Amino acid sequence: MPYRLSLRLSILLLILCPGQAILAQEESPDSRPRTALVLGGGGARGAAHIGVLEILQRERIPFDCVAGTSMGALVAGAYAAGLSPAQMREKLKKADWTNMFLDSADYSQMNYRTKRVTEGLLPGAEIGLSDEGLQITSGLVSGEKIKLFFNQLVGDDVGGRMIEELRLPLAIIATDIGSGEKIVLKNGSLTHAMRASMSVPGFMAPVEYEGAKLVDGGLVDNVPIQVGRELCNAERVIAVDVGTPLKPADKVTSLLSVTVQMIGILTRQNVAYSVASLGEHDIYITPELGDITATEFARYKEAADLGYAAADARTADLQQFAVTPDAYARWRAELHDERELISTIDTITIAPMTRVNPIFVRQLIRQQEGEPLDREQLEVDLIRIYGMGGFDNVDYQVQQIDGKNNLTILARENKASSDYLTFGFSINEERREGSSINLRTAFRNVWLNRYGGEFFAVMDLGSNSSFEVDFYQPLNQHQSWFIEPSYVTQRDEISIYLDNEKIAEYDLRTDYAQILAGRNIGIWGQARIGWRQYHTRGRSQIGVVELPNIDERYDGWVAETIFDSRNRLYFPSKGWSGGISYFESAEQDYRKAKAELSGTYLVGDYVWGMRTSYVTAIDDELPLFDAELLGGFLNLSGYATDQIWTNGAFYSHIRAEKIIGHMPLGLSGDVRMGIAVEGAKLEEPINLGEEDEWLESAIIYLGGETPLGPVYLGYGFTFSGDFNIYFQLGAF
Repeated sequence: MPYRLSLRLSILLLILCPGQAILAQEESPDSRPRTALVLGGGGARGAAHIGVLEILQRERIPFDCVAGTSMGALVAGAYAAGLSPAQMREKLKKADWTNMFLDSADYSQMNYRTKRVTEGLLPGAEIGLSDEGLQITSGLVSGEKIKLFFNQLVGDDVGGRMIEELRLPLAIIATDIGSGEKIVLKNGSLTHAMRASMSVPGFMAPVEYEGAKLVDGGLVDNVPIQVGRELCNAERVIAVDVGTPLKPADKVTSLLSVTVQMIGILTRQNVAYSVASLGEHDIYITPELGDITATEFARYKEAADLGYAAADARTADLQQFAVTPDAYARWRAELHDERELISTIDTITIAPMTRVNPIFVRQLIRQQEGEPLDREQLEVDLIRIYGMGGFDNVDYQVQQIDGKNNLTILARENKASSDYLTFGFSINEERREGSSINLRTAFRNVWLNRYGGEFFAVMDLGSNSSFEVDFYQPLNQHQSWFIEPSYVTQRDEISIYLDNEKIAEYDLRTDYAQILAGRNIGIWGQARIGWRQYHTRGRSQIGVVELPNIDERYDGWVAETIFDSRNRLYFPSKGWSGGISYFESAEQDYRKAKAELSGTYLVGDYVWGMRTSYVTAIDDELPLFDAELLGGFLNLSGYATDQIWTNGAFYSHIRAEKIIGHMPLGLSGDVRMGIAVEGAKLEEPINLGEEDEWLESAIIYLGGETPLGPVYLGYGFTFSGDFNIYFQLGAF
């Protein structure tokens, strides 16, 4: 009897409350229709996915699996790894997107040796040499900083995140660049897969995977709807398409725009094929992202907000997917992967290497045992190591070993080569001196021994030619002490001026050999002392007067201290550089001392800078071949380059520059409009009268740092009516 009464009451409740029974049925993961979330590719436009996730969270809409391509893979991977939409917004807010697509270390973080050997060379133009031939980079960006960012995003740095271990089934789409096939990544390293799916061909280097090279999945399946269905046997799909629309024909006017449009056409074709498979129970969301391009990551908030608005407009359709608050909370709890936060690093290990000394690598890692993990500082150190050359990639991982938190530094050496070719060029046009073109080729062989010895040679061809060979040999594993023999031969065409009139051209050839011993002062500079021997020969080429030929040999002791903390070599925005040097030649009976200091400071969009220098001949006059030269861009700009010869001088300038533009994503530098005021006090001028001991000058210029080196156009003038016009493109 009690059983029959209970059964009757249950039937009565079902009749009176049918809605509650149905809702209860929907809350069961086994009974509700399985849902796949599909997030398409679109570069920076993919930040709109975050806004869509916020609406799904607000409306309590669970899903059983997620598939993503390119930026969609980034958001999908982050969500599957446990990040909420709010946390994603915060991560993107903190990310330095401009710097992230630059693989080189900030110039201020390079050691002084690296700064010196890369001066005058094109950044990113390095070619490896091996028995297999030339090893040319396969992308403008190798993606080192991007991979480190992914580590932080999904917690891969505190224990490798594997796709198959995530609680939410995930599929990431990539393309095999060799076969053109679609690769669906459903296991293996999460960050490796995310990095592969975002590797835009030509812009970012491919990712190696099981013998294949993987690039952006958008080439084959930009909105992977079918992959999402198959991943969890989904009965319904929520698909989000953030692809870039095709341009009108009249906007496709250059080779680059044609290439971009061609890729866009291929992408839209595979998207159309995917979208055609959607049924009446599926939802397709296409946020209106306006003029946000695939490279404008700084507009992430705007894109996320537009994604939110697009999903919000589909609320009525999305509500059919909703569950009760309790059911949604249980779903989220099931996805949450509790990972222990690493508070303190107990031990640090350097992974084995064949050429590079691990003791040297450890010295460059500022993280200390027994201290909290400083991820930001560690990433700076890793990029500095990568920027030294000789490495395919750098990474790190934190794992618990025997109950201790161990930090492992993973620096994978370039197995193909330790020999590198790099190139540079310069084009100069000057009203007073005419035009000149120079080409530069440099060869560098690194890690010749366990102390890090390296050979460097550079050759310039053009209006001025030179050849230099240099051997740098550290004397201990920490590379604090070194010796450095070198030889230089150079030929210069020098204009001779007398009282502001050009009277002759001189062909000057100089050879010098030196051997220096020194100490590295942190990463900022060096202190060096040694012996230098010169042989200088000069003869008059053309002129209104006949000048004597020169054939002089001299040698002497040299001592110098140099430092450089600027954030860029050309057009810096912060930092200092300078040095002091002393040369004494017993044979020529003269001594020369020089001190120089320059600095820049950034205030908003304005860069303030100064440079001051002092050169003097101690006790006697300088020989002509070692006179101090003034004139040229930001060196008394109203005069011709090297127009003024003097035994000594105090020079100073102050300048102000307004930043008026920036380089596109993946390229460093900016464009500035500047003005400078200069002055010099000469000591015993050689080719000017005594009344010209005080000189003033000023310049107005437009310039900046570009991928091809510095470029500037300037108008320099003196306050006595002389002027000069400059144009330069190139790194030296």
